[in-house]
Amino acid sequence: MSSNFQFAVAENGHWADPNKIDRTSHPAYLERVYAGVLGKLIGVYLGRPVEGWPYEKITEEFGTVDFYIHEQRGRLLIVTDDDISGTFTFLRALEDYGFDPNLTSEQIGQTWLNYLIEKTTVLWWGGLGNSTEHTAYLRLKSGIKAPRSGSCELNSKILSEQIGAQIFIDGWGLICPGDPARAASFADRAARVSHDGEAVYGAKIIAAMVAEAFVESDLDRLLDKGLEFIPPSSTVSKLISDVRDWHRVEKDWRANRERLQAEYGYDKYLGQCHLIPNHGLIILSLLHGAGDFDESMAIVNTAGWDTDCNSGNVGAILGVRNGLAAFEKRDWRGPVADRLYLPSADGGRAIADAAQEAVAVVNAGRALDGLPPLAPKDGARFTFELPGSVQGWRTEQPADLRLSRPTNSQGLLIESRTDAPARVFRDTFIPPEAKDMKTGYVLVANPLLYPGHTVKFQLRGASPQSAGRLYFAHYDENDESRFVEGPVFDLGESQELTLEWKMPETGGYPIHEIGIELRTGRVVLEQVDWKGIPDTSFPNLPGTMAARAWARSVDRFEYVRDRYDYLCQNEGVGLLTQGSRDWQDYRVECRFTPKMAEAAGVAVRVQGLRRYYAVVFGAPGEICIIKALDGDSTLARTSFPWEQFRDYELEVEVKGNEIRAWVDGRLTLTAVDMDRPLTSGAFGFLIHSGCGGAGTPRICPA
Repeated sequence: MSSNFQFAVAENGHWADPNKIDRTSHPAYLERVYAGVLGKLIGVYLGRPVEGWPYEKITEEFGTVDFYIHEQRGRLLIVTDDDISGTFTFLRALEDYGFDPNLTSEQIGQTWLNYLIEKTTVLWWGGLGNSTEHTAYLRLKSGIKAPRSGSCELNSKILSEQIGAQIFIDGWGLICPGDPARAASFADRAARVSHDGEAVYGAKIIAAMVAEAFVESDLDRLLDKGLEFIPPSSTVSKLISDVRDWHRVEKDWRANRERLQAEYGYDKYLGQCHLIPNHGLIILSLLHGAGDFDESMAIVNTAGWDTDCNSGNVGAILGVRNGLAAFEKRDWRGPVADRLYLPSADGGRAIADAAQEAVAVVNAGRALDGLPPLAPKDGARFTFELPGSVQGWRTEQPADLRLSRPTNSQGLLIESRTDAPARVFRDTFIPPEAKDMKTGYVLVANPLLYPGHTVKFQLRGASPQSAGRLYFAHYDENDESRFVEGPVFDLGESQELTLEWKMPETGGYPIHEIGIELRTGRVVLEQVDWKGIPDTSFPNLPGTMAARAWARSVDRFEYVRDRYDYLCQNEGVGLLTQGSRDWQDYRVECRFTPKMAEAAGVAVRVQGLRRYYAVVFGAPGEICIIKALDGDSTLARTSFPWEQFRDYELEVEVKGNEIRAWVDGRLTLTAVDMDRPLTSGAFGFLIHSGCGGAGTPRICPA
């Protein structure tokens, strides 16, 4: 469905005359979603160092939290966090279920099971009856479908009304610009996977306000719109009414925070982190901040309680409302450099950036309206099209290089400030500073770039002489960075050049950054891209970052000699995967050893823990091609007298909708999938309730 509406467009910090046009085709839609994503990130990163602190402790130590304080707390700025990873991971339910506007809670619950690695990614795994989300996950895992998985009847009123539904909800507003009713409906279905009651109402308010912020700047009207979708008798509705009344009378936010604590504090609402007090701080900071991003951030992060969650919601609302002008008073964007982590069972999307996620969100909104996806610069990986976007490209020594957006150009200007060579780079895997990150949320990631990929750089000279070279860095046996020099360039003013570089072998060690070493002058990086299937192998490299390059849900993963010799899963299906969601046609070759398991083999086109094909040694004397997609099915099977603990040379090829398997050089099994085929995904090993072993796998284009 597409609708006409008034789309408020911020230009130079002022509201322009609105234009009536279709909502997801509006030319400002992408930029405003990008601002909403940035607002979410900035809010989370700002609030994370004092999460859970009381107001008194924050004011005593910092006075007012009005800019990043991570260094004062000895923390990293860019960290794994449930507010970020849950928001953008659970939204993938739309893509996985064909952008169906009638997407159900049950399908979103399936998305949880597909992307969450138990006790590892996205959620706070605080235990049954303690963590609302962990409790809901265990319900889903046991076969209880959403929305019952999050119901108060099953999980108690107190547990089901904690904050979690609200913190994951902003994306459902971003896909519904100017359509708060649709946003609230999606939010209701998403929230009920894990929550109930007042928690659902709070989530609906936030999602509706994000959607309405595309078209409405008045905060009171934003709140009025959000309130249309929840019962007037609800506690959330009464809370909002009270905070608004207090704000009309008392303009000191600290005085109203004291009143909020007295009437709606944690002592009144039990559990680890209840929605009601924190929702009150969101409303308070929006009203007292009067739409100003900086002021609202200072209030919500100084006020205490669940600072990163509350700040992230406020940031998303005001990012959409104010556009990129929201971040102009202070350098909010520079330290962040668009960076975010999305750890999940889909490890190839973990090392992400705000611009790429904004495009994905926009394309979900457009798909709901029957519009084709956006593909800036023909779908290149790094395009720098959005104003001020650097897409995670950065320099370790800002004094040596300046990065900016040149006037009238969609590219990244790199300017040398020293006579010595300096590097600008993009992380393609877990960066060195994050190897030992401790936040409670594990950074599970596959590399983005592999040997065999061909990287294309489009450069333009921006000074009389600009010279440098390409390079990449990979980890070595000591987990130190080893730099590899690539093609050189020498450009004059306005000269353009496309450099192509096929990534050489690294001995199996993961590539963690790609970049430019600028020796002199100024260049504009117009775009960077690589696509397709790598041509490489994955030898056993125990005790190194190579082991971290696998997305792991198996219970045990050990190296012995030249083997992945013990892949163990005590119960159910475990996967060990490597690669990217955009890998399509390829061949995997490895030695595989079925030991004792219900099924064990090689998985291809893996899109999470419950979406893949696999060639497995199954029942005694049988090899099968199975498909996991909302349940398991067998696409093909054949008799084969395999023996336990014997090595077999296994080759699996997936091309189009055909899957073929060779055992010891002989074509053994073929299947053609005509029903909702999986068209792309990573590869890996599958173990179902037991143990298997494997040699060094190799992947190449089919």
